[in-house]
Order: sequence, then C-alpha cells, then structure tokens
Amino acid sequence: QVQLVESGGGLVQTGGSLRLSCAASGRTFSTYHMGWFRQAPGKEREFVAAISRGGGSTVYADSMKGRFTISRDNAKNTVYLQMNSLKPEDTAVYSCVADRTYYGGRAEYDYWGQGTQVIVSS
Repeated sequence: QVQLVESGGGLVQTGGSLRLSCAASGRTFSTYHMGWFRQAPGKEREFVAAISRGGGSTVYADSMKGRFTISRDNAKNTVYLQMNSLKPEDTAVYSCVADRTYYGGRAEYDYWGQGTQVIVSS
C-alpha cells in the first residue's frame, strides 16, 4: 500500500503559478505510476496529468497542455505538478493518485490522496 499527502495549494491570482507536491509513503514509490486529478465544486472529477514509473512518459489533459507540467523525484518519493498561467476555471481540489499497473487518464488508480485546494481569483 501507499499513502499520498498533497501540499502546495492555495490562493493565486489569474496568470499566476503554483507548484503542488505529493509525498508518498513506503519504499516502493518507483514501482507506481502517478497522476493528478481535480474536482471543482459542482463538477465531475477531471484528469489532469500522469507520469510513468520512471518518469520517462507523461500524458496531459488537452486543456492543461503547455500550462501544467508533471514530474517526479523517485529518490524523494514525491510527484509534482507545476501549474502556470492559472485561470479561474482551474479552481478545484487537486488529488494525487497512484497505481502499480494503470497509467492513463481514467480514474482507475488504486490510491488517492485527500487533495489540496487551489483557488484562482479573477
């Protein structure tokens, strides 16, 4: 099992940047594909980005391409989401996910963090 704890959320103005972090427990972090999802109030959960076990492959939702960057540091058991050019519609709770076998944009990950709130003011 793996436990995921997100941090780095907060309030930012339109056009600003935030870097989210997700720290994973355990010594097998490098065996998990990792990702980020988000959910805005009154909306369905939405895929943001994913990264493969070794970090050599990434995939993004179309609306995040060019603005968001996912990365990981397997030595620190941490995955990051750098978010630039933020818009009010990026306001949501961002959750980190992990799975040993699944890698992609569907919500099929076995492990989910509690999430961190991001608010983008206009």
